[in-house]
Amino acid sequence: MTTWHDYLKEEGQPPSWPYPIRFEEEQEIETDILVIGGGIAGCWAAISAARQGMSVALVEKSDTVRSGSGGPGCDHWCNAPANPLSRVDPDGWAQHMADRPYSNGIGIQIQCREDFDTLLEMEQMGGKIRDTEDEYVGAEGRDDKTKFMISPRYGTIHSYFPDPHMGEPNFNPPEKRSNVVIRVWGSTFKPALKKECQRLGVKIFDRVMGTGLLTENGLQGARVIGATGLNTRTGEFVIFKSKATILSTAGAGSIWFMSMELGGFSNMHSRAISGDGTVMAFRAGAELTKMEAGGVVRIATGFKHKWYTGGGDASYENVPLVDANGKRLPYPIQGWVDAGAMVPAPGVEEKIREGILKGEYALPFYADFASMPNVEQDATWKLMLGEEATTKIIIKTFNEAGFDTRKDMLQSYKFIEGQSLPQWREAGYGGGLLVDWNLKTTLDGLYAAGTQMFAPEDHSYAAATGRYAGRKAVAYAREIGGSKVSRDQIETIKNRVYAPVRRTSGIEWKELHAGLARVMQYYVSEFRTESLFKMGMDALQKIERESVPMLYALDPHKLMRTLEDLSMLEYAKIIIQASQARKASSMPLQFQRIDYPDVDPPEWNKFLTIKLENDKVKIGDLPPEFWGDMKQQYEAHNKDYEGVYRGK
Repeated sequence: MTTWHDYLKEEGQPPSWPYPIRFEEEQEIETDILVIGGGIAGCWAAISAARQGMSVALVEKSDTVRSGSGGPGCDHWCNAPANPLSRVDPDGWAQHMADRPYSNGIGIQIQCREDFDTLLEMEQMGGKIRDTEDEYVGAEGRDDKTKFMISPRYGTIHSYFPDPHMGEPNFNPPEKRSNVVIRVWGSTFKPALKKECQRLGVKIFDRVMGTGLLTENGLQGARVIGATGLNTRTGEFVIFKSKATILSTAGAGSIWFMSMELGGFSNMHSRAISGDGTVMAFRAGAELTKMEAGGVVRIATGFKHKWYTGGGDASYENVPLVDANGKRLPYPIQGWVDAGAMVPAPGVEEKIREGILKGEYALPFYADFASMPNVEQDATWKLMLGEEATTKIIIKTFNEAGFDTRKDMLQSYKFIEGQSLPQWREAGYGGGLLVDWNLKTTLDGLYAAGTQMFAPEDHSYAAATGRYAGRKAVAYAREIGGSKVSRDQIETIKNRVYAPVRRTSGIEWKELHAGLARVMQYYVSEFRTESLFKMGMDALQKIERESVPMLYALDPHKLMRTLEDLSMLEYAKIIIQASQARKASSMPLQFQRIDYPDVDPPEWNKFLTIKLENDKVKIGDLPPEFWGDMKQQYEAHNKDYEGVYRGK
């Protein structure tokens, strides 16, 4: 295979742009349902809508076949309490999950009631969800009748603290298991989803980036009647007119990170996730919430190594760890909390760290595959790690190098790399669009699914809510008439989009991204005060005022990256404004203000909302469980839904 460096050596110069350049040329598309974002949630939304006879257009910045964080695969299908092996009631489990502060009771209820139905539909489309070849007979959690592979470590029934089983090798004994998490062959999912979209006649616009929402009469806060997009290969401007629009572009992944060849670290999420959908909705007047929440990224930071290299995280759930002398750690590093967190609880890691400092354990640690039964080795190495999006490449590389789980141990980098630094943070940490029981945002005609919503969950959550949003958007579209787009609004968006290609010199996107990330690391990090927020906002506004007018892009790909950075710049400002509004510290939000040290005082036990009204930021609030009785509300909004819910 010829590499980029091989090409340059042979040719002496980079290739010319391989596509025709059509900057500012327009294409118009009319559709009943427009889905922006072709990840897991977006594909499910498109399929759900198309199955009801509606015309559907799916817009994806990358290639739908593998796009999004879940595109390469997933290994766990979480929170499926309606599956036949579950030991808990779906509504009860949903309430259990939603009892966590600042969760999304609407999305969780939908997930718990519908994501097993969604999984069965995935199987019908060709996705693999069972051990049909009997490859893992005898593995812990495998059910011989259904051939489902229940995850033995996720979804415990007991409370995490205090836990009498902390000192036992089998952290999650059978009697404590809820059986709500199923191991799956997730690498088969995304190709099956794209194929089903194509079979149903969904018009897929790959390599098209959403750039703005169109509203009735071009007014902020009005009904959404379409969107605009940029073809990232030709530079063409695409105008979509729709009766209903579903946003599923996820949140923002790299606001605190400059993840590039100079960064020396990796980011769990797709680089294409840059807050585009959230910012488009915000500009249109939609309400966001939980945008002030933030925490240190304790997963997928690996400053010089990819996520999961060596055990101690989610997909290594069964693998025992030993120190450099072969001494077994007396308790598993996988200290999963009730709902099944992807990283150990802080207290578990701290106990290990204390043992290291006292000389009880010698670094480095190793994942001791060889001490496990062969079938358990294979279940972890081939199924869990081989199917997870972020570990597939690791498994391929190690296999090609001759790694053998029967005799080799895998070095863990978790503690020798040092702790995650407090300035490496998650953008928004669960912030997103506010939705109602139809997954409709605060704007008519606009719906949201997956991690586009506030307080989202995992892969199966994205799938179930995408599927749900698709049918709700169809119900709306059937009742609504057409509308005329505003040419002035289109021209405003076009001028913003093409400004960088109207210049031939200045600064490029990487410079802007580096500056943005540094501002967030300095002023919106571990230490938070009003003065730091003001300094951060001043710095961002200076970038906006002085650097943005200097941005230039010489081809459509660089223009896309530039527009991503502009989305992240706006997203960063939203985070600061939301942070300024919360005058208290909060443990659940991982939000600590030095100038407001009271932690979770009762008067601040509420969601804060933020939106633009007449281009002015407006802050609001909602009670902690504003969604009401979850079971009653779900059933009231889904009287005609037929599924395999075990409670019926």
